[in-house]
Amino acid sequence: MFVSPAYAQVAGAGGAGAAFGSFLPLILIFGIMYFLLIRPQQKKMKELKGMVEALRKGDQVLTQGGIIGKIHRVGEDGVLEVEIADGVKVKIAKHTIVQVMNKTEPATAA
Repeated sequence: MFVSPAYAQVAGAGGAGAAFGSFLPLILIFGIMYFLLIRPQQKKMKELKGMVEALRKGDQVLTQGGIIGKIHRVGEDGVLEVEIADGVKVKIAKHTIVQVMNKTEPATAA
């Protein structure tokens, strides 16, 4: 009826093998999360950064706000001047560009 807590303990519990076995599911979950979530997101961000860096005058772009316009001037400070209608130009930040609709071809040297 009065059992000492010492008798309730398991004799010789696992050691280092049991500790690794308990962390194995956590390691597997992290690996799965990396390949399903983190890695594709990093790849997408790298592609988006490359697209934004390659913007130039004449490209037709779509902004996060849904505005479609043609780049009139590319500033060095991360600001673009985009023409959204005839004679209507707005300044927007480069990082708000989500898609390049039409890419202009670079001028060839003759």
